Parts: sequence; C-alpha cells; structure tokens
Amino acid sequence: MLSTIDRIFVSDCEGPISKNDNAFELTKHLVPNGGNFFTRISKYDDVLADVVKKPGYKAGDTLKLILPFLKAHEVTDEMMEDYSSKNILLVPGAKDSLEQIRSFMPAFIISTSYRPYIRSLCEEIGFPVENTYSTEVRIDNYGIKESEKTKLQDITGEIVGMPVLTIPDSNRMEDFSEADKRNKERLDEIFWKIIPKMDIGKIIEEVNPVGGYEKAKALGEIIEKKDTKRGKTMYVGDSITDVQSLQKIKDVGLPVSFNGNNYAIREADIAVLSSNAMITSVLAAIFNEHGRDGVISSVIKWND
Repeated sequence: MLSTIDRIFVSDCEGPISKNDNAFELTKHLVPNGGNFFTRISKYDDVLADVVKKPGYKAGDTLKLILPFLKAHEVTDEMMEDYSSKNILLVPGAKDSLEQIRSFMPAFIISTSYRPYIRSLCEEIGFPVENTYSTEVRIDNYGIKESEKTKLQDITGEIVGMPVLTIPDSNRMEDFSEADKRNKERLDEIFWKIIPKMDIGKIIEEVNPVGGYEKAKALGEIIEKKDTKRGKTMYVGDSITDVQSLQKIKDVGLPVSFNGNNYAIREADIAVLSSNAMITSVLAAIFNEHGRDGVISSVIKWND
C-alpha cells in the first residue's frame, strides 16, 4: 500500500511501542536501592507538577532530578547506552507494526525517554533515529567534585529512608500529613537549595526532558516539516505527557490512546486496550486510506 495523501503517523515510545520504563530501570540497576530512590523522586515529581504546580516545572522532570545522583554513582553515557541496548522490551507486534506503517506513511517517535535508550530502541527495531525526538543528555559532559559525590551518595540513602509521599484526595498541600509536609520541605531543600550550589547542579538547569509541552512542540515541527495538517495526523500516546499532543489534533486528526491512563483516554478519539501493537498498524492503514471518519466508522462496526 502506497500513500498518495500527506498523512503522517506519530507515536510515544514507552507504552505504545515498548514496555520499558527506562529511567526507572537504569536507576534501579546502577544506583544502590535505586528502585526505591526513583519511586520517591517520581512521587515528589507528581507533587510539584500536580499539587504545587511549581513554576517552570512539568510532569516528567524526574528525568533531570535523578541525573546528579546517577553522576554521583559514577554512571557514564556508555553505561546508560550499554544497559539500554541489552534491556529493550517491546510490546508484542510493535516492530512489525511500525514496519508496516512506514511502508505507506511517514512515521515518527516522540518520547520523554533519554536519547541513549531511543538510539538503542531504533537499532533494535530498524527505525530511523533521525525521525525521533527524545530527552538529550550527555552525562559525561558534566564534572562533579569528590565532596559532591560523597554528599549526594549520602542524600541518596536519606531519600531511600523516607516514606513515599502520599497525595491526599483533595490534591491540596495543606491536607498532606505533617510527616509528608516535612519530607516534601526537605526534598525542596535538596533539589532547589543544596544541589544548585554544586558544580553538578548545572545538569538540572541544562537538561530539558521532553514533557507534554515539548512533545506538542515537536509534533508541530513534524507537521510543518512534512508540509501537512493536523487533520492528517495520527498520534498514539498513553500518559499525561501526551495530553497536549492528543489535544492538538483532537476532532480533526486521529488521537489514539494505547493502553492509556485516564489522562490519555480523556483526550483520545479512539482508546485501544490490547496486548499486541499490530492493531495500531490496522488503524493507521484505515486512517491513511479513509481518514479520521473512516477509522471511527470501522471501530464502531467492530464494536457492534
């Protein structure tokens, strides 16, 4: 099937294509008690993004908060690339699905994941890395003093010893437990007072994870580069970082949630629940030939 229409396919990576949570897995593998450490930082990320709504902070910035600690535990670019390349876990059917889609439609990946992981994934599935957007990080470019390394290693243990923050149903900071308020204040001190005074603190300032805004911006760049329109774009996502991209093409293009959470489902015109990614290529083929309305008509018939 050849495309004679300027439609494009764009997808998130972790969720619709792979089963990895690469940043969590890297931290768990390369930092002592790294899994517990990452879980606590990830929940702190939720508090900053969803409760406090810290200016300049966005969901997914966990990926920059953990970097000083990876550096303190002597993680290198080569280690990140090596671990990622050996631990790719694909959604069944994802490789074949993308190959089929690329046979009739330009395809792109926009991911919050670190660049070394995306490079490894592209090599694994034969996808052109130049058609991807991801979080650029070169940890080897940043220096760290021995005193900073020791301090951050100690802080790693301190954070692991904290209970995971619990966000109350009210989503208001004043309703947090007193213990969680104290721990949140301590984390604030660590990330916004102590680390910025360190040489390695530059890495938090300079690395910009590809969150929701950046994904939507990248999607706009792809649409412009391919000289197409929002209505001729299919986007597949699964999480809060995909919301703005799904919204960008909602009601005109084809926003699809693949095994998505509530954030993604709310913004999607089609919600897929599947253990195999081949359904994505089926939807893309119909979209390529018949557009958004054709896909919706087909899905309605399937569900009758």
